[in-house]
Amino acid sequence: MQIAVLGAGAWGTALAISFAHRHSVSLWARDPEKAARMQAAGENSRYLPGHRFPVSLRATADFSAASQNAELMIIAAPLAGLRTALQYLRDAGVATPFLWVCKGLEKGTGLLPHQVVREVLGERLCGVLTGPSFADELARDLPTVVTIASTDANFALRCAEALRGPRLRIYASDDVIGAEVGGAVKNVMAIATGVCDGLGLGMNARAALMTRGLHEIARFGKALGGHADTFMGLSGMGDLFLTCTGDLSRNRRVGLLLATGKPLDQITRELGQVAEGVPAAHEVQRRAAALGVKMPITDWVCTLLDGSVTPIEGVAALMERDIGFEGR
Repeated sequence: MQIAVLGAGAWGTALAISFAHRHSVSLWARDPEKAARMQAAGENSRYLPGHRFPVSLRATADFSAASQNAELMIIAAPLAGLRTALQYLRDAGVATPFLWVCKGLEKGTGLLPHQVVREVLGERLCGVLTGPSFADELARDLPTVVTIASTDANFALRCAEALRGPRLRIYASDDVIGAEVGGAVKNVMAIATGVCDGLGLGMNARAALMTRGLHEIARFGKALGGHADTFMGLSGMGDLFLTCTGDLSRNRRVGLLLATGKPLDQITRELGQVAEGVPAAHEVQRRAAALGVKMPITDWVCTLLDGSVTPIEGVAALMERDIGFEGR
């Protein structure tokens, strides 16, 4: 296939490298100087250093050249840039089927990515690629398993079959809402788990947070129309476990640093990359409140991000909540 990956961050680059083992791939960067540097160096030295580009991968800032013969596009912008990327496609008259890979709820609107897509482009042949995956490990060709979800189940299956490889297994799903909710809220839970580990609260506390976090994800997702079994799959439980425990997780690092008492603005500056759980937390909280869904861990994370309580005070508030039945 001819594939265009729009966005040359770490994840977009890792996907481009993986797909280029079997397809012809254009990795599009908006900045011409950045694209030229990557093409000359044969790697993305800023976001994914040390991972050489296959010969069938070309970096470019020429959108027309990248998109002209593309049979599939991958929008690898962070959620904050998704709307702009979609508007770019709309204004350029591009009708190529596409997948997006961002996770979260849009800041200010609380929309899930598929809702942003529909608002900008209407009904299109498209879907989301999501699941437990770190860019560095995918680029190193370590075994990775993810999901492609689309309202067109046949499209999801065709994409999964085309993009899979010896070390990349892809499942298909028709539950876009469930797949997106799992990917969005697990980042919030990873912040909570990072705080827990940063405070040295132990493995018992981590297990409890992750388990109750999965319960919050499922409760919120089902209220939005997601399928219960999706939250027990790769885009739910799988992504939650990886992001909460993996040392490469940016959201977990936010929690670890919050536990030290560092202010959020300093943490985000030091990270240098987007931690989607930070803007997602308040949007999840607002949508959950509108739906009447209780999400105490999400509420706790929001108070930590606001700086209205200390991490220890927040833990005490969680532990002192009224006792109830576990499944409710």
